[in-house]
Amino acid sequence: MAQNFPFSAIVGQEDMILAIQVVAVDPSIGGVLVLGDRGTGKSTAVRALADLLPPIKVVSGCPYGCDPANPQAQCEACRNRVGAKAKTELRPVPVVDLPLGATEDRVVGALDLEKALSQGIKEFAPGLLARANRGFLYIDEVNLLEDHIVDLLIDVAASGENLVEREGLSVRHPARFVLVGSGNPEEGELRPQLLDRFGLSVEVKTPQDLSLRVQVVRRRDAFERNPVAFRAEWDKANQKLRQRIVRAQKAIGQIEVADDVLLLCAALCHNLGTDGLRAELTLLRATRAYAALVGDKAVNRSHLRAMAPLVLRHRLRRNPLDDTGSGVRVQRAMDEVLVA
Repeated sequence: MAQNFPFSAIVGQEDMILAIQVVAVDPSIGGVLVLGDRGTGKSTAVRALADLLPPIKVVSGCPYGCDPANPQAQCEACRNRVGAKAKTELRPVPVVDLPLGATEDRVVGALDLEKALSQGIKEFAPGLLARANRGFLYIDEVNLLEDHIVDLLIDVAASGENLVEREGLSVRHPARFVLVGSGNPEEGELRPQLLDRFGLSVEVKTPQDLSLRVQVVRRRDAFERNPVAFRAEWDKANQKLRQRIVRAQKAIGQIEVADDVLLLCAALCHNLGTDGLRAELTLLRATRAYAALVGDKAVNRSHLRAMAPLVLRHRLRRNPLDDTGSGVRVQRAMDEVLVA
């Protein structure tokens, strides 16, 4: 089994590391889009996400990992089993890769051909969306994803369910996942409908500091030489990070968000001309998760300043009369709205 690079050993790329932690605290934020140069640790950071997440309780034997405490988000089989006091077990939070060349059958699931041919049994073989339920679905080079897969993901992400009707099958199962994507914007842009599904967006660049570059290379080389020893060396730091996220997950329900903070969220989004109200909702959730992560009991302006660029940068309309970058525009709006 492949070993993941320890999350706590990642050097630099502070925005990316912060965004991943914030989404781990509150998955309802809606996922993370990581755009930037090749070889800047995008996929490394996402695959290291599994190290940060405590195991989840699931209904034993369920291929979708249904939550025994939430009947509303269970498959039909689990709802029936729960009535008979279904057994439960702990599983790692799934972090599932969706390859660019994946077929629709592999993504959504299809008829189990082996059983159909050998035993004459018509049975559903779950796909990647089933495996990703209650976890994270990771797409590398997400901007190169085929349009029909994009359409499928948009539908499932909006409904939280995967409906498969083909080959005489009619199956509906929960598919609630956090979408995490990475890519190089020079190779193509994302469709606006998919872009809107990402709660946070970060831009990563090749570090220019020579000492930082040396540190990155040194750690990566040590990991490749002896992954087991390197992971053991960073295990304590990873455990501390996991405990911090677990504390934040437990505390987030008690984080206060005053009306004046909500007014600032709305003012920021209005100033930037974002469409709809998804930006305000995401900014609210992200600032609350960040406040829990840093141990504060109420959301304040500093949390807004930290989260607004990640939430709003990818939601701005293009202005032909303003060629400044989206990050600069968000910073300018914060300077106008978040005055002391």
